[in-house]
Amino acid sequence: MTAVASEGSLRRLALRQPFALESGERIPGLEIAYRSWGRLSPQGDNAIVVCHALTGNADADCWWSPLFGAGRALDPEKHFIICSNTLGGCYGTTGPTSIAPDGRPWGKRFPRISIRDQVRAQIALADALGIAHIRCVIGGSMGGLQALEWALLDPERTGAIVSIAAAARHSPWCIVWSEAQRLALRADPRFRDGDYAPDAPPRDGLAAARAIAMVSYRSAQSLDERFGRCSGGEVFGDRSRSPDDFAAQCWLRHHAHGLVERFDANTYLRLIDAMDTHDVALGRGDHASVLGQIRQPALIGSINSDALYVPADQRFLAAQLPHAELLEIDSAHGHDGFLIDAENFEPAIRRFIEQLPARQATPAAHDCAANDEPQLSGLASLLQFSC
Repeated sequence: MTAVASEGSLRRLALRQPFALESGERIPGLEIAYRSWGRLSPQGDNAIVVCHALTGNADADCWWSPLFGAGRALDPEKHFIICSNTLGGCYGTTGPTSIAPDGRPWGKRFPRISIRDQVRAQIALADALGIAHIRCVIGGSMGGLQALEWALLDPERTGAIVSIAAAARHSPWCIVWSEAQRLALRADPRFRDGDYAPDAPPRDGLAAARAIAMVSYRSAQSLDERFGRCSGGEVFGDRSRSPDDFAAQCWLRHHAHGLVERFDANTYLRLIDAMDTHDVALGRGDHASVLGQIRQPALIGSINSDALYVPADQRFLAAQLPHAELLEIDSAHGHDGFLIDAENFEPAIRRFIEQLPARQATPAAHDCAANDEPQLSGLASLLQFSC
């Protein structure tokens, strides 16, 4: 079928049967919130899937706006572009804030999920929309982890991948940053082991967790160049709530408390858990052989100042993937350079996508090692849509 874009609107896909997870648990009544741009071709072969980062949402044209538009990498005049809120999120897709079958929010009861579970939910959406071939799957950070799994879980449909600021597995370095955030969040008395009331969330704990994350997302050079030792009043003027404090402190507090206004603590924990358990080789073999199975063209973006997913992670990917190109991104902004400096690397992504053949053959075998459930086939008759 041909799916027409839902420009500017969030749509929802509801699965009528339970969605099986790697853990063996099942989610009844899974809903997937998504947006799309452009028009799916009659052959269903011009799709591009965009995967968001940890606290992102389906509004890819907002958080990755430099990549969108006529003549750009994500061109709605050429491509059918789709981005969904990830499984376990809190922007429309089923997650801890969603209502469970007993009529109460899932909260801490929401099952543990994996990056592969998230990608299988995205695959279910692609099935429902009649997407026969995906020209490219693209994502940064958590989205970059998902792009790698797309190549392994749905190799026949996935024509190419762009993975930026990501890795084949979550390193011990990434894991300890995640654990510091968990400790901060759980130290808030209001957290109550995840049993907090919706109207009394652990605001201070979530803010502290976000502050820790923000430090790992930026670089010393970035903060020094932007703020130095200036005061909040000198940098932010009347907008500063603490004009006598250092501007760097004001910036960190702003981002910490800004997340509290738009995100949920249990959701945050489920998503960083999914990232920490990410390992493309888990249950499949060694990294060299597993990555060697990814036959699709791959563009691996590496940010030279990234202190979280360090450049060695991307060099390893580029060396192990049979058809990979390493894109070295010069950015002073650390891990967040995949968002902040998108204007600078957009031409490289555009060239990569433009050079892809109309239909890229991917002879690799479908991955059956990790919980291939029947809900991923024949979904069109098992799904319903709501706007």
